[in-house]
Amino acid sequence: MPDQTFLLANLIITVAYGSITVAILVPVGRAGQLRTNKLAVATSMIFFSCAVGHALHAVMAYQTLVRGPATHHLTEDVGWPWTSALWDVGTAGVGVYYWTLRRGYGVLLGPGAIYVDPWGQSRLEEATAREQAARDVAEAQRATLATVVEHSDDAIVGLTPEGLVTAWNKGAEKLFGYTAAEMLGRPAAMLADQREAESQQDVLAGIRSGEGGRSYEARRLRKDGTAVDLALTVTPIADQAGTVIGISAIARDITAAKEAAERQRAVQDRTNQAQRMESLGNLAGGVAHDFNNILAIIGNYTDFAIEETEDKPQVQADLKQARTAVDRAGNLTRQLLTFTRGDAIQPRDIDLNTSIAEVHAMLRRTIGEHITLIARSTPEPLIAHADPGQVQQVLLNLAINARDAMPDGGTLVLEANATTLDGDDVIMQPALAAGAYARLLVSDTGHGMSADTVARIFEPFYTTKPRGKGTGLGLATVYGIVTEAGGSINVYSEIDIGTTFRVYLPLVTTPVSAPADTSLQAPPPGDGGTVLVVEDEPALARVINRIVAKGGYHVLAAANGVEALKLYTEHGCDILLTDVIMPEMSGPRLAELVHEHNPELPVVYMSGYSNGLLGETHVLDDDITFIEKPFTAGDLLHKLASVKPRALDR
Repeated sequence: MPDQTFLLANLIITVAYGSITVAILVPVGRAGQLRTNKLAVATSMIFFSCAVGHALHAVMAYQTLVRGPATHHLTEDVGWPWTSALWDVGTAGVGVYYWTLRRGYGVLLGPGAIYVDPWGQSRLEEATAREQAARDVAEAQRATLATVVEHSDDAIVGLTPEGLVTAWNKGAEKLFGYTAAEMLGRPAAMLADQREAESQQDVLAGIRSGEGGRSYEARRLRKDGTAVDLALTVTPIADQAGTVIGISAIARDITAAKEAAERQRAVQDRTNQAQRMESLGNLAGGVAHDFNNILAIIGNYTDFAIEETEDKPQVQADLKQARTAVDRAGNLTRQLLTFTRGDAIQPRDIDLNTSIAEVHAMLRRTIGEHITLIARSTPEPLIAHADPGQVQQVLLNLAINARDAMPDGGTLVLEANATTLDGDDVIMQPALAAGAYARLLVSDTGHGMSADTVARIFEPFYTTKPRGKGTGLGLATVYGIVTEAGGSINVYSEIDIGTTFRVYLPLVTTPVSAPADTSLQAPPPGDGGTVLVVEDEPALARVINRIVAKGGYHVLAAANGVEALKLYTEHGCDILLTDVIMPEMSGPRLAELVHEHNPELPVVYMSGYSNGLLGETHVLDDDITFIEKPFTAGDLLHKLASVKPRALDR
């Protein structure tokens, strides 16, 4: 009976240990951990070896039952007992191996553990606490990062590799106007127009193919349809195997920054333009100075010849033609001097509506029937402080350019109105401070101008007209007149559509009366007063001396400052008439030395340079008496008469 019980017990234990072995190896094998989960494999080896050991004992018990009592002593059969003993030794070795692993692991397949000794249990608890603390820290970091992402001012968007939105923070809601509920699951391409959407798909395709992240600028559309310029940083999100499973996109609004950069570029361009115009203006002023000296000689000698040939009408007619040519040349130099922003002008308060009406009347008779001319004025007077003749010149120059831009006919509109500027307009030449301004507009429906042409139209001698059809000074003159009046100008033009010039002048709200014009009156006689004339160019000096003497003055002539100072010391004078720029000693220096003897002596300066240009270069003070070459006899005598009362009233 005991043998049967021993056999049955070993069979039961064998089956149990075998079942446990299978229960361990099957899930481990399914989990693919037969090579990596050494602790589980060692555990299954123990149960397997025990199962085999008990199976050996069952075999020996069975043999004993079969042989009967005569063979009851197991020691008589040497083979099986030794086999069982050796197997038990192997099982013990597996147990040692298992407990060696057990000290480093403590679990079998994840959840669930086998028996752990108290010391090992303490280690497990410490490890578990450390792992939980690490998980808590990681979770806190993830929560902090999520809060930062959610409340960032930048738009942070999660995408699938195909471009569907999977995450949408508050920055994205603020930037684009869409809520997260409206965007989740929808394609990001809905934020772009067709061209930008194609570019976006190219970026996504590159990321999917493994090209990595990239940063670039793009334009997207808000919910209300307005465009926004963005700086985008797009990076792939990959799993442990390196497969792209998502895309992170960070977008920052750079619209204001781009506008600021564009404004800065425009300001720099405007500064460069102003510097270029100033340099060209100085050159033009120098040319005008020398040319005016020549014109003064030709014009005044022509006047003398006309006076001496009253009995020869044919000769006088020829001389008058020459005088007309001198006047035309003088107008050309005046345009050059106007461009330098230094031409002598007589500004006063004028109604721009009147200027529009006068120019409209002149153009209506001359501009041509193929041009429809329209004038628009304001119901109330529009007062600006400017030279009326120069304002008309501005309107005429712009109108003539407009006419030339419409050879096949079109519409020309002259307008006057008031406007207010905020001081940030970058297209003004030059810049204007914020405030109220009177505005003149000249618009045409001509062939328009390219951007390159617009950038150069105010340069002197630059023209798009055929050779012989234009001097290139018309718009340069306009620029000089407007800037001298404290105003500005801008131009808008499109090819085959037309052009509009806008001229801004300071608006006058309280007009003041202008002084009476005495230029047409006969100059008073000189009454024998002595005028010391200082001119270094002999031919021009002879002309001036002749004019002054004919005007009733006594003339002392000097070719330079040193000679003039000597004459003054010897004879004195009532008026000093001197050129400004001379070799050895300038006119202002001569006047300074003379004033040491007589501080009240009046001085009249003359020059081929404009008074404004000389003032800008600090050659002359602002409160001097000045006459610009070329001048007529009447101009010079009026100028002398304007200072004569202080000199000759006795």
